Amino acid sequence: MVSVLPVDLDYLVARLHGRRGYLAEADRLNGLCRLRSMPDLVRALSPGARFTTVAEFQQGLILQMVSELADFASQLAGSGAALMAWLRVRVQVENLKVLARAFATGKTSELARQYLVALPADLGLDIEALTDADSFESFLTAMPSGVLRLGLAEAAAAYQDMPRPIVLEAALDRAYFRELLKRTKSLPSEARGDSLSIAKQEVDTFHLMLVARGRFTYGLSAERLASLHVGGAGISHERFCRMLDAGNLREAAQLAVGPVLSRLPEDEEGLDAATLETLAWNRYLRLARRAFRNNHMGLGAVVAFTAIRRIEVANLITLSEGIRTDMEPDVIRRRLVPSDEEVHRV
Repeated sequence: MVSVLPVDLDYLVARLHGRRGYLAEADRLNGLCRLRSMPDLVRALSPGARFTTVAEFQQGLILQMVSELADFASQLAGSGAALMAWLRVRVQVENLKVLARAFATGKTSELARQYLVALPADLGLDIEALTDADSFESFLTAMPSGVLRLGLAEAAAAYQDMPRPIVLEAALDRAYFRELLKRTKSLPSEARGDSLSIAKQEVDTFHLMLVARGRFTYGLSAERLASLHVGGAGISHERFCRMLDAGNLREAAQLAVGPVLSRLPEDEEGLDAATLETLAWNRYLRLARRAFRNNHMGLGAVVAFTAIRRIEVANLITLSEGIRTDMEPDVIRRRLVPSDEEVHRV
């Protein structure tokens, strides 16, 4: 007989409110930036944990987050459980993007494997077949069946015209985001609004980076990039095309103010893709924090917590890289979310 855990949303949300106080945010995050060795960082975060390399530490963070999402899914039902299950797929997508990048650039399988996260069996990939692929079709065939494979298949023509890694990576992201929006829109009405604002922010950050990096850094075709748009987010297809056709990055970014950016930096010379990405993720975190407050004991709080937790993991990975490369604390802090200029905005 299959044992099914009881659905107790109040208990789960109460746990998350308790855990929120232990996350690496605000003053605690600032303090961690002042640590100068990985053993000190590990002791501060997980006393008793044993990581011999920075890579092991980073993989441990990611796997813990994937395990937490599975735990949340097991304690929820219906659309809430379905969304938590899909959030786990984000890490599988990142593995696929590593392999797609290796395929498109001819990198060796050994090099690609260094950047893969060893995920649970249900998120596993046929690494041998994917690294042995010698054509778009064989790479596609080696992928797991389902939404991601179908999404990549749609990019066949774009990849033929522009055989660049960014096309494959964007196609995988687009497939993931379509399903993310679909599952978020299926949440109960009381959780849907704030949860959807978080999901749309992530999708529109993807749109913004396609413009900033795809169009203005790599000079890829506006027409082909337009085909990678994800419907249903804040940036419409028409606005996205206008961004792609803009004369320069600032003009394009100005069109993103509202849907994905709160404002643009005043410094004309300091605007680049990295700055825009930081501003977009700053806003993502603000939306998640607001949603966590607004949905104090509801399903929306679970969704918001997963977003806040995701930023924490990303920050800790960046922090560990900073310590590994002996960066100064203030330099590390500027690379974290929220950035220095928005530390006090919540």
